[in-house]
Amino acid sequence: MVSTRCKMVVKDVLRSMGLHFIVVDLGEVDIMETLSIEEILQLKLALVESGLELMDDKKAVLIERIKNVIIEMIHYDEELPMMNYSDHISTKLNHDYTYLSNIFSEIKGITIQQFIIVHKVERIKELIIYDELNITEIAWKMNYSSVAHLSNQFKKITGLSPSHFKQLKEKRRNPLDEIGN
Repeated sequence: MVSTRCKMVVKDVLRSMGLHFIVVDLGEVDIMETLSIEEILQLKLALVESGLELMDDKKAVLIERIKNVIIEMIHYDEELPMMNYSDHISTKLNHDYTYLSNIFSEIKGITIQQFIIVHKVERIKELIIYDELNITEIAWKMNYSSVAHLSNQFKKITGLSPSHFKQLKEKRRNPLDEIGN
């Protein structure tokens, strides 16, 4: 789950099945009942019909949790953490960062750092489109050491400078759940 809408869909599916949830959060659902195999299959089917997927592979679940921490950190938190991203992710998930990094790279084929960069660039696109902050303010907000560093990374990912992107009539952003996949 990568959005509030996804969480609402999952809650609706659980309610329709008569299930009581304790937590429905990004990439995590905790329900009160113990499900039978038939109920698990029913839940999987209902989620697939809604465009979602029930994950029960431990590595896949951990990957989704890593992705959700990054998405939440970059797209939904008011400010990015002042600590290293690796420390933030490790603390949030209560796992050694090297372990998380190795599993992520093995399964996704890209590093956590690359995943963070593409999400930061997507967030920068959003901030440019909103046109409330200038590029210097965006660089500061996104924890870049300089405008030049932001611009270089932005151009490497999009092929455009931030100023050229701003001039485009048809600004192209990507859905969050498709970034880094």
